[in-house]
Amino acid sequence: MRVRKKKNGAARFEAALDVITEIKKDAPEMLDVKEMLGERREYRLEVGCGKGAFAVQTAQNEGDVGFVAMEVVKDVIIFAAEKAKAAALSNLRFVCADAALIENIFPPETFDVIYINFCDPWPKARHAKRRLTYRAFLEKFRALLRAGGRIEFKTDNRPLFDFSLPEFEAAGFDVSCVTFDLHKSVYAVGNVMTEYEKNFSERGVPINRLVATKK
Repeated sequence: MRVRKKKNGAARFEAALDVITEIKKDAPEMLDVKEMLGERREYRLEVGCGKGAFAVQTAQNEGDVGFVAMEVVKDVIIFAAEKAKAAALSNLRFVCADAALIENIFPPETFDVIYINFCDPWPKARHAKRRLTYRAFLEKFRALLRAGGRIEFKTDNRPLFDFSLPEFEAAGFDVSCVTFDLHKSVYAVGNVMTEYEKNFSERGVPINRLVATKK
């Protein structure tokens, strides 16, 4: 989906560079999350943070955890960064980058948890390799997880969810906590919603969710 250019978007992005690291596609750089966030109990990554509701709320809930939130679209990440700055969160930083570069941005075994929330389903079969839950992407994410680390995946798109289940297993994960209607399940307790999730759940659209643990 095309994102409309935001008024003063470039200036707003520049003003948020104290909490955003921009990664150039032609010159990716390796980041040190401890340098970004200091010593923390654990480190987590959200891939595709959108406007940042999930990242900001989760960081507020768990102040001893370090969070990195990735988003490729500048005119979207500015909203997330502005929310974090308004909340004065020291444990949340943003990376503006394409997820395809992720193994060139973070060292192996950096994160304890990776969140994939409502990623683009790329519904056409010929685009399957672009899905963040395609096994080649999942293998990249797996390499970034520490021993016993996990991916938490949510989507409203049932065909994408059905596609993803065997992909996680093929990529070296144990899949658990599977639900096809998160908000009516036992896993609803403590669930933090994204903007997208709130919008669709209010319309009665069921949310699919799973946990995939690195073997």
